[in-house]
Amino acid sequence: MDCRKRLWGCRLRRMRDRPWEPGMVSGAPVQQLRWLDLQLFAGDEDKTEEPTPHRLREARKKGQVMKSMEVNAAINLLGMLFFLVIFWRYFLKLFDTLLYHYLRELPGMAIDHLSAITLFHFSVEKFAGFVAPVLAVSLLLGVASNLLQVGFLASGEAIKPQLSRINPAEGFKRIFSRRSLFELLKSLLKIVIVAVVCFLYLRGQFPSLLLLLGEETGVVTLVFKEVLQGLGWRVAAVFLFLAVLDFIYQRIEFMKNLKMSHKEIRDEYKQLEGDPLVRSRLREKQRELARSRSLADVPDSTVVVTNPTELSVALRYHQDEDEAPVVVAKGAGRLARRIREIADEHDIPIIENPPVARRLYKDVSLGETIPVELYQAVAEIMAMVLRLQEREKRKKARV
Repeated sequence: MDCRKRLWGCRLRRMRDRPWEPGMVSGAPVQQLRWLDLQLFAGDEDKTEEPTPHRLREARKKGQVMKSMEVNAAINLLGMLFFLVIFWRYFLKLFDTLLYHYLRELPGMAIDHLSAITLFHFSVEKFAGFVAPVLAVSLLLGVASNLLQVGFLASGEAIKPQLSRINPAEGFKRIFSRRSLFELLKSLLKIVIVAVVCFLYLRGQFPSLLLLLGEETGVVTLVFKEVLQGLGWRVAAVFLFLAVLDFIYQRIEFMKNLKMSHKEIRDEYKQLEGDPLVRSRLREKQRELARSRSLADVPDSTVVVTNPTELSVALRYHQDEDEAPVVVAKGAGRLARRIREIADEHDIPIIENPPVARRLYKDVSLGETIPVELYQAVAEIMAMVLRLQEREKRKKARV
């Protein structure tokens, strides 16, 4: 590895020190390289990397989300089938009322202005009874299917005016794009599959339908209900199968369109790291973490050196473990006061020595031992602490 690195360094220095000659590109005449299309190298890198979470969030803000319209259609059809199966007697009763009114009562009525208004209100009321529940359920299913796929999203990017939308050339490209061709083929395939399924099913039910000639209305109604229900479930199964395939395809296409090149990933990282708000948040998080760790180590310290009010530095020295005193906590302002409070709570000596406190706070990081030049000053502080501890022991022994 070192040999290859030295060899590369020698070659690099040789190329760097070699004088440049006009008409030469990397040591070869330009005439020999005319066949190269250098524009091929001017484009972006190949986008082979998966989109980052930041890229996905930005795309979502712009309204670019993964959604399959086939899933919406399948959910809507299945929901409407369940609704009609459950409430078919309600719609049958409305239909029976309409037939009775229009075929038996209406022919014998004398139509005047008042009766025409009454007939209009009756027709609107019955029509609303048919349509309103269907529209309400369809609307709820449409909202639910979009929420399941996308979640709640409000974005104004999609409705912003763009000149490219009224550009004939761009519109022509969209019409004859690969995506439009796929949607056309998908629609044709869906029509063919649904038509084949309906034809095969109805052909099998045709003999049973012929036997209904001369049967009572109740029997005809039940048989038609069973036939239509069976046809509906089969069509819904086809829609569901196509929805699964389309969902997988749309997922792949969505992630493919958002793929990034190595350069885009590097630029995004630089942008995020360079964001003042992000950097301030990171620094604040780091300060909070360091503050919480340092305060947790104060009870294990041997002495706290103060400024006396502005700075506090907690030192730990265990003779069997530490080669020299170690700074386990330090702080200024409110943090300094909190260190002194914890020291008071755990009966840790607090020594006022402004020069040593300032030097320790400025030059020694958390977890580091004190520098050699501070050995004498800290040794005097430790000796003072030992004398205080001996004095306390003698007092307790006398008591």
